[in-house]
Amino acid sequence: MSLASKLTLAGTSLFALSTVIFVHYAQKAEKAAMHQGVIRDLESQRLKKERQQDFEIQSALETEYRKIQHVVTQNNDDHESTK
Repeated sequence: MSLASKLTLAGTSLFALSTVIFVHYAQKAEKAAMHQGVIRDLESQRLKKERQQDFEIQSALETEYRKIQHVVTQNNDDHESTK
């Protein structure tokens, strides 16, 4: 086997091995990124649910307070016409 053929074989083998290693690490990185997306989505859903619960509590309190207190809303048009 000549020196040129040995170098060609070594070069192509090294290139093939490098390609396999690169693809392996790229797949691992992509999988990790996708997992982070799932974690982000779960956190987003948790926050949305928490905010909805807070809104419902505040809405119930507002309804309760409106029963107890007399609330008058004033429009700017009415206020300006009394001047």
